[in-house]
This record gives sequence, C-alpha cells and structure tokens, in this order.
Amino acid sequence: MDTMENIKQQIADNAILLYMKGSPNAPQCGFSMRASQALMACGKRFAYVDVLSNPDIRSELPKYANWPTFPQLWVKGELVGGCDIIMEMYESGELKTLVEEASAESEDGE
Repeated sequence: MDTMENIKQQIADNAILLYMKGSPNAPQCGFSMRASQALMACGKRFAYVDVLSNPDIRSELPKYANWPTFPQLWVKGELVGGCDIIMEMYESGELKTLVEEASAESEDGE
C-alpha cells in the first residue's frame, strides 16, 4: 500500500486520529504535547500516528491535508486543525463535544 493510501485508510478507520510528533505519553514537541493533553482531557480514546517514526507519512500528509504542520487532528474523516485550533476548541468546550459525538458514533457503528 502506498503512503497516500495508508493515510486515507488511517483517517477512514479512526473516528478520532491525531498525527503528532511522538506519542501522547511521550510527545516529542510542545505543540504535540499540548494537543494530545487537550484530547486526553476530553476522556475518550483516540488513535495517534507518530510522524517521527513514519517519515513517509510526515512528508506526504501535509500535501494530502493541505496543512503544513503537526500535530493534525482528524475527526470523522475531516481535518480539524493543528495545535492552536485544538487549544481554542478545548478552552471553549467545542473539542469535548466534538470528541464525544465522534466517539459515540464510532461505538454505535461497530
């Protein structure tokens, strides 16, 4: 499977997906740390892909997403945005609502 197909599959298979540097428990940059902490604070499971250990995804995802930086949050197949957007949504309560709705829908669909 080529990298673009792999990215499309990951986005399709995971209702909540964070492309980040490192992992939620061991982030490798401040932006990824803040984004993953905000997501974890929402209390729902989410998938993540470490772009540092997947250099092909790191180079191809910005082209696919038309978004140049990491982290990138994808919910139900749609790009939500990066760290600043995630933090704004977290502080306003929008992120928790979005994550809870996506999580409930994915549980119903399984």
